[in-house]
Amino acid sequence: MSRHRIIPNPDLTVGDDNKQRWNQPEFRRHGFHNAHRLFRRCLMVRSREVLELESAEQNLCARVPELAEMLAHPAFSAFCCLKDDQIILEKAANDFSALAPHSIQSVTKLHIHIIIGRLLGQGHLSLDAQVCDYLPDMGSGYAKATVQSLLDMSVDNDFTEDYADPKADCYAEEVALGWRLPDADEAETTLAEFAASITGFRANSGVRQADYKSANTDVLTLIAAKVSPIPLAEQIEEIVDASGYEGAFHISLSKDGYPAFSGGGCLCVRDLARFGLLLAREGRDLYGRTMANTSFLQETLIRHAPAMTPPKNWLKYSNQIMTDGRLIGHAGYGGQFLMVDMVSGTSCAFLSVLENDSGYDDAYMGELATTLRDVCFSVI
Repeated sequence: MSRHRIIPNPDLTVGDDNKQRWNQPEFRRHGFHNAHRLFRRCLMVRSREVLELESAEQNLCARVPELAEMLAHPAFSAFCCLKDDQIILEKAANDFSALAPHSIQSVTKLHIHIIIGRLLGQGHLSLDAQVCDYLPDMGSGYAKATVQSLLDMSVDNDFTEDYADPKADCYAEEVALGWRLPDADEAETTLAEFAASITGFRANSGVRQADYKSANTDVLTLIAAKVSPIPLAEQIEEIVDASGYEGAFHISLSKDGYPAFSGGGCLCVRDLARFGLLLAREGRDLYGRTMANTSFLQETLIRHAPAMTPPKNWLKYSNQIMTDGRLIGHAGYGGQFLMVDMVSGTSCAFLSVLENDSGYDDAYMGELATTLRDVCFSVI
């Protein structure tokens, strides 16, 4: 009999609040600042070439006083505003750095916009197809949903994403994403198993408001992996190379090896803003070559799509992007936001860590969204 002392991994073990230690309020700031080395498993990618930046600081806080308030908020980690190859303003909290990796949570979903767009342009996908056309073993929650409804967060099924509810399905999803361990007597769930376990699809044509479900992105990930002519890891490498990061992109992996595009990405704030510049270039790489599906991105801005819930209802959710027709970007659990002005080419990345019980605050995220909008419009 072994005499070794063995305990469950303390960072990944779930506590009484049904959260793993790194996402419990008292440990969350450390967790979001170190998620890239706390996940169960992780893919790391470096760029072949780096987009060099030069300082061209502007006094954005004088133009947008709300920005100064957000930078002084206890949750603040880091902020970076870029235009073209210039750093307009960059700040970091005393316990952090603009060059340190940080969990970007659902901002990661923007990668699925790029990957699905590429696959559409290459003829590997149809927006009108149902999930079962690509994944015949999918369960009842998604089998009859269309690819377009997944992209627009307009699927009605039994999956729940209420961060204030410790029993919400989004927390069970975290086992499949490699963010936590299951109960001691249970096996780790694969992403394919988790997605197939979701039930209760209800046809809901004419949806006017987005029904936000990260599981939609998980299913899109499985579809992309099935039809992509190259591995998803290579898709990630091409996005990283087109962005020109100086640091590393990390993303958690499921037990069956799928990247957690629904929220597992980690980037430093400067590189997240560089990713925003890739979107501002309409998916063109550092040499001006088309990497993403430019027409898909352009159509994403102008097409009819479900509105976000208040207070972000001035944005719509279109093809895994939040947009008002000019600005594009995405929010992330815990206090993350990337906002890109497609007219001026300004990219603003904001990283923070809310330390309340749920890790989410609608009012805070609404204020963050409008502040970044005003910052984008204020850059000269």
